[in-house]
Amino acid sequence: MNEAGERHASWLELFFDLVVVVAVAQLAHRLTHPTWPDVALFVLLYYAVWSVWTTLTLYSNVRGERTRLRSMLIGMFGIAVMAAAAPDVAHELTTGGTHDGWFIAAYTVSRISASHSLQRAGTIMTAWPAAQLGAGLVPWFASIWVDATPWRYILWGLGVALDLIFSVLRSRRPERMIEEMQEQARRLEERQRRAGGSRRPVGELTTAVVEPAHLGERLGLFVIIVLGEAVMQVVMSSSGHDWGPQLALAALAGFGLIVSLWWLTLQYGLSAVPGATEHGLKAYVALPAHFAMTAGITATAAGLGVVATEPAEHLHGGVGWVLGGGLAVYFAASMVLGLAMRAERRWIWGWAVPSVLAPLAVAGVSGLVAGWLVVALLLLVALWRVAYRPRRGGPLQSAATA
Repeated sequence: MNEAGERHASWLELFFDLVVVVAVAQLAHRLTHPTWPDVALFVLLYYAVWSVWTTLTLYSNVRGERTRLRSMLIGMFGIAVMAAAAPDVAHELTTGGTHDGWFIAAYTVSRISASHSLQRAGTIMTAWPAAQLGAGLVPWFASIWVDATPWRYILWGLGVALDLIFSVLRSRRPERMIEEMQEQARRLEERQRRAGGSRRPVGELTTAVVEPAHLGERLGLFVIIVLGEAVMQVVMSSSGHDWGPQLALAALAGFGLIVSLWWLTLQYGLSAVPGATEHGLKAYVALPAHFAMTAGITATAAGLGVVATEPAEHLHGGVGWVLGGGLAVYFAASMVLGLAMRAERRWIWGWAVPSVLAPLAVAGVSGLVAGWLVVALLLLVALWRVAYRPRRGGPLQSAATA
């Protein structure tokens, strides 16, 4: 990512984040009684909200003080509609039908509006092309006319895959992308000239300059939002129940787990990789990892809420896998970032890999032990990561102090 002058999130961006708080809470509620199809649908819905937020975050990053209020408010309202529709997606209403159509409309309109705002800036977002070109929107739009339930959501999955694959592949060769778009613009100019239309010459397209410090701060604020959802799940689920020893243990372990994840972000940065710096990290690596990490925290938050409701009960119905699997996804994304930034092997094999496998092992036995004990075991995994201390002169430490 290209560096520019450092700046911080604006009041408009912080106001925009408020609607994401509501959307994350709505999506977390879908995982309180999960099945595997529920988890898959959660991922698709979460990506839709995350992609609108990411597109507008990149837009405000590039435009700075020239960010248009209307563009941000359209995206904010769109996410609000998506949040309102999310609980009833794929669920039959008493009046018949679902809220799928509303979710699709809000998502596509928000993405198109945000992409159009980026296009008006006159630069090409090579760091994350899906933000500007919307490669994966066509399957979502086509799904409006698909009534068969599985196929509609398969199309959504195809749209998500196209977005991610397109952005990763295209952003790895930005010069080629610029050349192709410049050639397309020249062809359009030539067709207009032959038709007797506008003859305005095509200007040279340039790469949008992304400010790493601002983007890192915005991505970090999103992590704080999902951690806040975890706190809310524990607090709200604890209300109205007898505060016995099991609830106290579940609440303490859950709060400790949340603090551990926050501490990893505070101590090591968004990637949770010791000694790393995100300034040299490519967007096509950082953004998918951010999506996975925040989705994993949201899933873990949903599991913590279920445990706080019945801390002495065994976890059934997939809740244990949502709880442990969400934490495993978070640590897996961190491990991938560590590999991308050449973290030392001692951390990879001694801390990163075990912290991915251990939550899955805990999830495997979650139906045999009390819920509070499941959370306590996951806390031990997180504390194992917190306890890591890099060796002086390690690869990342040397790079960070160079």
